[in-house]
Amino acid sequence: MPADPLRHWLLTRALPLWLAHGVDHHAGGFHEHLTPGDYGCSADFRRLRVLTRQIFVFARAHRAGMAGADAAVAMGIDLLTSRAALPEGGFARRLDLAHAPLDTTRDLYDHAFALLALANATAVLPAAPLRGQALALLDHIEAAFPHPAGGYLESLPPSAPRRQNPHMHLLEALLAAHEAFPDSPFLDRARALVALFETRLFDPACGALPEFFDDALTPLPDRASYTVEPGHHYEWAWLLHRAALLTGAPPHHATPRLLSFATRHGLHQATGDVIDSVRADGSGAVRAARLWPQTERHKAARLLGGDPGALESWLLADGLWVERRDAAGAPIPGPVPASSLYHLTCAILADPVRG
Repeated sequence: MPADPLRHWLLTRALPLWLAHGVDHHAGGFHEHLTPGDYGCSADFRRLRVLTRQIFVFARAHRAGMAGADAAVAMGIDLLTSRAALPEGGFARRLDLAHAPLDTTRDLYDHAFALLALANATAVLPAAPLRGQALALLDHIEAAFPHPAGGYLESLPPSAPRRQNPHMHLLEALLAAHEAFPDSPFLDRARALVALFETRLFDPACGALPEFFDDALTPLPDRASYTVEPGHHYEWAWLLHRAALLTGAPPHHATPRLLSFATRHGLHQATGDVIDSVRADGSGAVRAARLWPQTERHKAARLLGGDPGALESWLLADGLWVERRDAAGAPIPGPVPASSLYHLTCAILADPVRG
């Protein structure tokens, strides 16, 4: 039995499988999913989200000693900075299989992952050009995305409802960029997002985090019955603790409250899995489950302690995984999305904080 079975599975099963079958070695780019059995992909598009997440994945794989991962990172960064880049700044949300833009919407969530990719690519590529590209991306976000009511727009053109989720991933990317490119403005922007969380996103009355907001950052549908995704409670707890360590601040007061809410209201009574969603008062639980909240619970436990759950029960021997389970805990069949490899890699290869 390996000392760390999850790490062994990721490095000897999952990452080699996705390097062999999840990379388009003919046209370049990364496939959207793999189908169990033949490891094929039927998607006729490529998302910026998958491109940037796979850069992150293979950069972490390279740091862990995986042969061939560096070439995937270099290919991904080339596509990001050439084919996905838009003349007005930022990146297209979706490309065709020849890497021509299909959807030129500039999505804040995806731009956060572009920044995360640039920061992590320093494991493979020279830091100076990546630093310049990361600073240019931050300048673009600060110029084009600010919302007059606080925080950032969902996208350009604007869309509704507003969500906490893009702000969370932008905080994650800013912290990574600070670690990759010290003496840059990334940590100041991260501090501003922590302040936004404290003053506008987190609900201290319930100790919970609404998912959706109106234009003025009021929870939707209303403050009494907004939707909560427990997986994001674990993710924010992890991020707030990382931010405190990097800034020298004391542990954030909301962290134990986020974890407490998720533990009380966010676990399936029979399986122990983190469920999809619940209301702020603990009612209306959607007891189906996805893989990513399990990885966020595991990741938070690695940094903060506590029960990591049973992430290994979601993993398959060939390097794929169960993406969804129904309310009774039974696996739901279907293609396995590439985007979830980011969650697994981040949870299993989590780094100590470099202050």
